[in-house]
Amino acid sequence: MKKLISKLYHNPVVSFIFPTVVYCLKRELADCETVLDLGCGPSSPIQHCKNIRYSVGVEAYEPYLEKSKKSKIHSKYIQKKIENLDFPAESFDAVILIEVLEHLSPAIGRKIIKSANKWAKKKLVITSPNGFVEQKAVDNNPWQKHLSGWDYKKMRSLGFKSRGLAGLNCLRQEVENDTMGDDLMSSIRLKPRVFWFVIASLSQSFVYWVPGLAFELFSVKYK
Repeated sequence: MKKLISKLYHNPVVSFIFPTVVYCLKRELADCETVLDLGCGPSSPIQHCKNIRYSVGVEAYEPYLEKSKKSKIHSKYIQKKIENLDFPAESFDAVILIEVLEHLSPAIGRKIIKSANKWAKKKLVITSPNGFVEQKAVDNNPWQKHLSGWDYKKMRSLGFKSRGLAGLNCLRQEVENDTMGDDLMSSIRLKPRVFWFVIASLSQSFVYWVPGLAFELFSVKYK
């Protein structure tokens, strides 16, 4: 089942009808050659953006960093907490934070948004849950705990244009597993999970255009 879901997830026709984070990221980064990936994790979706000429992955949690290095996802790696970084203005075409902002306190999150926007020449891309979602420290990673929520209205007030991801908000919840893994059904609220995952997936074609109802947000701030 997981192999079938993964195959459909990366199918260009299916992802056009039911947009995914990979589809959205590939589209937004199509005009970018250099990217700063803040909190890159072990398997950043930037690996599917084949046009990227140079990318820097920043990750504080060493096991994630080492896994990403083995996969050779980025050109360069920095092991550091992202709030301790500094780069010259417009150092990269794009700066991305994929499922990172919610792991920071509201104050640090706003500071990072301001810094990342300065470092980006063309755009800042952020994905996050649509509002606060509980999450424990999975993967033995203390930084995986959720500390803040960033909903559609808040992202819009910060100058971002958002689209919805992961289907209807009401169908998903906190991940119950002890590891993030690659199980796209792990956050489905209702059982049987396979059935409700299909319903959530079908609703994606709708919530993409109505992000206030979505579980996840794909937000872009253009320069």
